[in-house]
Amino acid sequence: MPVAPRPVVRPLAVNDDVAGVPCPACGTPNPPDRRFCRRCATPLTPSTAAAPLPWWRTVWPLRRNRRTRAGSGRLVRFLVVLTVVLALCAAGFLLLPAGRHLVQDTLDKLGKAKAVTPTRVRASAELPEHPVGQSTDGLSNRYWGAPGPGASATYTFGKPFRLVAVIVTNGASPDPEEYAKQGRALRIDMEVTDRDGATVHKKLVLSDKPGPQTFPTGISDATTVRLTLEEPAGSALQGPLALAEVEFFQRS
Repeated sequence: MPVAPRPVVRPLAVNDDVAGVPCPACGTPNPPDRRFCRRCATPLTPSTAAAPLPWWRTVWPLRRNRRTRAGSGRLVRFLVVLTVVLALCAAGFLLLPAGRHLVQDTLDKLGKAKAVTPTRVRASAELPEHPVGQSTDGLSNRYWGAPGPGASATYTFGKPFRLVAVIVTNGASPDPEEYAKQGRALRIDMEVTDRDGATVHKKLVLSDKPGPQTFPTGISDATTVRLTLEEPAGSALQGPLALAEVEFFQRS
């Protein structure tokens, strides 16, 4: 097959007498008005890269993908940013108590509880042979004898503490036979007062069985605890009620 001759590029003569800025690639002088090198076509005035934006300018709505007219969209961006800031402030204000409560509960679970003894105990009513002090003497076979439902016992502590749990041993004794002989309360209204005078109420629903029963509380800065006996049970529903032992625990 016949082969066509390949074209030959004839090099053009370049006048090296031109005075001007040398090409950064081949060093050929170029007149000042040229934008590309007359020998190798390399750009003589390369565009400089724009400096990177700070990180906060890359977040919408501050990010700009194209040039805009002066003042275009500024009001919209300002209103969006203001709305987001106000929403975050409102959420923080509303969620702060819940967040603080969650943190305290987590610390209660991670920490260890230790017993705390009240410095003073008094009762609204008590049987002479079963004073209220027997409910915190550490002996479960002695009890506070209340004349009937509605009687209360107030426990005062020396300094505020985080009340994490209360253990109640109901009835006259952990022994089943002695337990069944005496009336007892199946519900206790617990009122906790903190250092600022604010009160928190909790209902302790007891199982009708002998032995200790634990109730998590999670109340901060407790100074006094008042227990009111309610819902009597036993053979003598209107007779005296027995409460063997009450134990209070704080976070160590």
